[in-house]
Amino acid sequence: MRIAMVSEHASPLAALGGADAGGQNVHVAALAAALVRRGHEVTVHTRRDARGLPRRVRTRDGYEVVHVPAGPARAVPKDDLLPHMTEFARFLRQDWKSGAAPDVVHSHFWMSGLASVLATRGSGVPVVHTYHALGTVKRRHQGAGDTSPPERIAVERLVGREAAAIAATCEDEVRELTALGLWRSKTSVVPCGVDTTAFTTTGPVAHRTAPQRIVSVGRLVPRKGFDDLVAALPQVAGAELVIAGGSRDLDDDPEARRLRDCARAHGVADRVHLIGQVDRADMPALLRSADVVACVPWYEPFGIVPLEAMACGVPVVASAVGGLTDTVVHGVTGVLTPPRDPRALGRALRAVLADRSRGTAFGLAGRDRVEARYTWDAVASRTERVYDRVCANDGLAVAR
Repeated sequence: MRIAMVSEHASPLAALGGADAGGQNVHVAALAAALVRRGHEVTVHTRRDARGLPRRVRTRDGYEVVHVPAGPARAVPKDDLLPHMTEFARFLRQDWKSGAAPDVVHSHFWMSGLASVLATRGSGVPVVHTYHALGTVKRRHQGAGDTSPPERIAVERLVGREAAAIAATCEDEVRELTALGLWRSKTSVVPCGVDTTAFTTTGPVAHRTAPQRIVSVGRLVPRKGFDDLVAALPQVAGAELVIAGGSRDLDDDPEARRLRDCARAHGVADRVHLIGQVDRADMPALLRSADVVACVPWYEPFGIVPLEAMACGVPVVASAVGGLTDTVVHGVTGVLTPPRDPRALGRALRAVLADRSRGTAFGLAGRDRVEARYTWDAVASRTERVYDRVCANDGLAVAR
């Protein structure tokens, strides 16, 4: 099957940890590679965000990346990309006309969905869409701090109606999509996955400087809840908190400065370590160095970091939000806590760290759960079934 993936801002080739580079980049890259392993031909279309990039790149995992000339050839915040989606769609349509048209298009994020449904109108090529995040949820939690274009929710509804199928990443997202007025019958749950050959229970372990270590990973943005972790740390005597994410140099990062100020205010500055961007290859060693991995965002469409921690056999403390309620089984692979509640978070961290045998049991159960449900080959198989269904339905419609 010829599969065209569209990921307008999240290139599978990008370095992770920057302002708009995170879980979606990992998802697109890993899913594309897994689909190639299953015998498919995969091309990922992403926006050209720098001068000198080749138009097409063949990756070592066998999929091709096409850099789409839409908007300026420089980094642009994703919330400013909407005006360039018509140009993006025009390129896709022309590219597919001049070469072999895909059998299915899989769009990632709402603007990619818009470009994809515009590019495929009248062509008979079905679109499968994965939102990764929803504007309704972001607006609910961020309010006036939401920088999304005002058209976002209306466009998300349009994409959901025009797409042949929706691949939601968790059950919570299905409920949100139904509330948005989209058909439950066209929605399947296809979670994110984890590379179980890289994230393992054995291997190098990063050096640590305290008897107990809490690790948290993510982009340095307020919604990730790092300040709640800092506020909870006084309840966890003797433990160090390592926060990985952001740029390599955090001196000019306003969120890093805010978190350091927060640590000083809570009297834990000597136990909070912001280490900036961590190379992907070094992430397993960092996670294995933790006694517990904390993932405590205000909201989270899915969350790959808890899966990576579970694959490394490390217990997880996570907010009971979004996709985290699917992946982390409370009392089995870790502990779920209310979001934005440092007191409850501190109690959960203290309890896990105080009972080593319980933490070990969480870690073993986490690894088992990942191997049973969340390998990328398993995710690719579920994705493939969605593709097969929409292609079969499209063929049936043509025959009729």
